[in-house]
Amino acid sequence: MDSFPTLAFIGGGNMARSLIGGLVRTGLPATKIRVAEPVPALRYALAADFGVAVYADGPAAADGADVWVLAVKPQVMAQACTALADLAQTQRPLVVSIAAGMPSARIDGWLGGAQAVVRTMPNTPALLGAGATGLYANPAVDAERRAIAETLMKAAGLTVWIADEALMDAVTAVSGSGPAYVFLLAEALQAAGEAEGLPAEAAKALAVQTLVGAARMLGESGEDAATLRQRVTSPNGTTQAALEAFAAGGFHELVATAVAAAVRRGRELAAAG
Repeated sequence: MDSFPTLAFIGGGNMARSLIGGLVRTGLPATKIRVAEPVPALRYALAADFGVAVYADGPAAADGADVWVLAVKPQVMAQACTALADLAQTQRPLVVSIAAGMPSARIDGWLGGAQAVVRTMPNTPALLGAGATGLYANPAVDAERRAIAETLMKAAGLTVWIADEALMDAVTAVSGSGPAYVFLLAEALQAAGEAEGLPAEAAKALAVQTLVGAARMLGESGEDAATLRQRVTSPNGTTQAALEAFAAGGFHELVATAVAAAVRRGRELAAAG
């Protein structure tokens, strides 16, 4: 990856750290990475762990970098971009945002306009290199820069391009928030096991490994979820009894309602920002 562009991370928190670690593991030289992080402890840790150049402010890190990765919290995005606007107008970098709910047009405007912006929505399993990221490119992003953004985000896991930015709220609702839904299911399974008399540690171990194993089967078997579900459901057996209880409780409708609520809230937050 010696020919890969120079990256400047604006923000050095957990998600930036996971991307940096993934890129370094896949062969990107640390000399290609700069990080702006105002918190000294985080800044020094990044330098010590990965050998990257670190800076206290955004413009110092971004000056001369080909790709800017905006990895700050949404509430400080305006301030971070405004500080970079003059540089953006002269250097015209590829700008990749990993901030939740932040429209590309707003980022473009804060940077002075006419910028190539890729908006992404990673999720927390990216911290383990097992993430799922939706990406949207504004019209100023050409094919070469799309490929760069995809390579960058693949350091955190799977990537999916979305053609309509309005659908990024659905990406957030399905995969961005999705790990919390799985954690909730794990909580419920463990609690149900305990209610049936299992020791807490046994109930937790069984619930967690069942979710891990089922996810692997879904990802590696080549079969869709419905097929796998039918395959493990014996007629009039225990699994069928449980699934009928889920259906009676409106499981599919409840999931649809939950995802719709997350989409609606994402749009509200974007409008308020």
